[in-house]
Amino acid sequence: MSEENKAVVRRWNRIFEGDLGVADEIIAPNCVYHDAPPGIPAGPEGVKAWASEFQAGFPDIKVTEEETYGEGDLAVNRFVATGTHTGTFAGVPPTGNPVRVTGIQFYRVSGGKITEHWVNFDAMAIMAQIGAIPEQG
Repeated sequence: MSEENKAVVRRWNRIFEGDLGVADEIIAPNCVYHDAPPGIPAGPEGVKAWASEFQAGFPDIKVTEEETYGEGDLAVNRFVATGTHTGTFAGVPPTGNPVRVTGIQFYRVSGGKITEHWVNFDAMAIMAQIGAIPEQG
């Protein structure tokens, strides 16, 4: 089952790149986002809202999967996201700054749908790159 699950989770990043319709295909209606921003609801609509926040701030966002592994109903991948801050993000007006962030995501998959999602990415690096906080030395 892990090969099928890996194929499902590999499509997740397309949602953040602007293909919101993928959410309806791969996200379970009750999917729980353990690390989403406050107010993000469960299910496909939640990830669409979350992705739309990134799309608004970084319309050219590109998410590159570095590696994906799966075992049983779990899958994990490491990613690099890049984009240009040409829209408001987290209340910060556009700066035109390029942004690069790395992260790792865990997924639980059942019946071909993502039922749980965890993510750990360097949110502070994003904020520093768009000038919202000082760069860390």
